[in-house]
Order: sequence, then C-alpha cells, then structure tokens
Amino acid sequence: MLNNFGIKVTHFLDTLGGITRLSKRFFENIFSTYHLLPKCVDQIYSLGIKSLLITIITSSFIGLAFTLQIVREFQKFGANYMIGGIVGLAMWRELAPLLTGVAISARIGAAITSEIGSMKVTEQIDALKALSQDPIKYLVVPRVLAVTFMMPLLVALADAVGFLSGYLIAIPIGNINPYAYFKSATIMLSHFDIIGGLIKAIVFGFLIGLISCYKGLNAKSGAKGVGKATTQAVVTNLICIFISNYFLSFILF
Repeated sequence: MLNNFGIKVTHFLDTLGGITRLSKRFFENIFSTYHLLPKCVDQIYSLGIKSLLITIITSSFIGLAFTLQIVREFQKFGANYMIGGIVGLAMWRELAPLLTGVAISARIGAAITSEIGSMKVTEQIDALKALSQDPIKYLVVPRVLAVTFMMPLLVALADAVGFLSGYLIAIPIGNINPYAYFKSATIMLSHFDIIGGLIKAIVFGFLIGLISCYKGLNAKSGAKGVGKATTQAVVTNLICIFISNYFLSFILF
C-alpha cells in the first residue's frame, strides 16, 4: 500500500513539474515573432465558436433547474422578490464559470489531447522538430491562447442565458413582477461579481488548454495510449477546475 502511494505521489509531482515547465515555455514563446494570429484564429473557431451550442444548452437548463428549486423555497418565506438577485449571484459567481468550465473541459480538453496525442504517436511532432519547428510555438501556444480567450466570452454568454432562463421560470411559477426580478439583480449584484466570474473563466481556460496540451504531448504509443491520455486530461482538468474554483472564490468574493 505504501509502495503504491509513493508511486502515485511521485507521478503527481512529475506531472506537476512537467506542466510547470510547459507553462514556462508557453510564456517564453507567447510574445515571439512567430505567426501566431492566423493559428489562434483557426483554433478560436474550431475550439470556441463550435462550443456555443453546448454552452447555451448547459447554462439554460442549469438556470431553469436552479430557479425552479429556489422559487419553491422562497415562496415559503414570501421572499420571491429576491429571486432575480439570487439567480444572478449564483450564475455570475459560481454556476456559469464552473459548469461552463466542466462542459468545455469535456469537449475542448478531450479534442486538444486526442489531436496532439495522435500527432505524437504518429511521429508528426518529431517531423516538426526535424524541420526546425518548435512544437510549443506551433501546437501549444495557439491552442492555450484560443481557449484562454474564448472562455470568458463563453462564460459571459452562459451568464446571460442562465439568468434569462431563470426569468422564464420565476415569472410564471414564482408569480413575481418582471420588474422585481431584474431590480433585485441590479441591487444585489456588483460589478466585481461579474468581473470575478470572468477572472475565473480566464484561469479555467488557461488550465484546460495547458493541461490538455501536456497530456497530448506525453501520450504513449498506440490508440490505447491516446485514449488513456485523453481520459487523464479530462479528469485532471475537472479536478484542477474544482480546486482552483474554491480558492478563487475565497480570494475574489
């Protein structure tokens, strides 16, 4: 048991060190003269724009379910007029950044890892090195930048969709005035509630892109190795999102 525990601890520290080294190389290459913009635009479209539908579906049903639960409880205390503010706080601070990060981690994280992992096992990355192309500049930097840039935009969309979805439930079931729904949100929400959620999105996007690229670059040979790396990337992304979400919530709010 102690031997297995030691192996897991060693593997964790090795992975942490590898991700740290990769982040160092990322920041070293982010301001290079390499043609990053065209590649970033391509990645923004393939990774970000194509994630709009899953973001809208996730945030809308989260807003519907969350509002449905609190409406019934708030009715017992005659506090229906506060529903808009509570939904706004929950969506902007926690639900939209966290659940969008989870959805994007499952879609984008898996896509990045499987793509780079396939390139690794088919020796395309070795071919890049033979052509004097840095894989970090060519593969990692555009993807990490694209995910980091798109996450705040997707979270902002999720904020709006989730809040309006709550409105669709609160008005007929909670029997409150539409003006009261939006008024309570303007009273209870501050500018930093919105900004804090977007800061979380930037951190989540950076973690998703960086960890997924690292797992792809270190995928083992064969289809099994790529599948294992993809699974590890998604699981690691989710764990890092939940842990960082707690500490960011503690610091920001």
